[in-house]
Amino acid sequence: MNARQKRLFEEARKRNPALKIPSEIQPAADWTEADLALIKQGVGDKSSRPSQSSESGEGGEEVPAGEQAGSVVTYFEAKGFGFLRPDDGGRDIFFHVSRLVEGVSTDLKPGTRVFYELGMDRTGKMAASSIRIAPPA
Repeated sequence: MNARQKRLFEEARKRNPALKIPSEIQPAADWTEADLALIKQGVGDKSSRPSQSSESGEGGEEVPAGEQAGSVVTYFEAKGFGFLRPDDGGRDIFFHVSRLVEGVSTDLKPGTRVFYELGMDRTGKMAASSIRIAPPA
């Protein structure tokens, strides 16, 4: 605790004498491998999201483990970035063309089906990584 935090804590303790310093966060030994993988990715808790089925909604393609399926909503070729819409709903996801590992950037047109993993961009926000253009149905 730094000096400012200590001062604020002491002021709060004057108003509430029963106030205790918060104990340590849950030890890492209690975390599952899935929890640790999410922390390394920096995308937070996925427990409230619907589970990903082994087939995507429209084409019936198999989604490899750890990847999600979606489609390109917009792509700005001159700037090299765009947004994906996940098949399981939710917010659109930012992607950069440098994260395209399979396929060519000229195929990134609205409606193109892709597989991707969730990761972080350089500012720490959620973004798609390891993007692969799905094979034709």
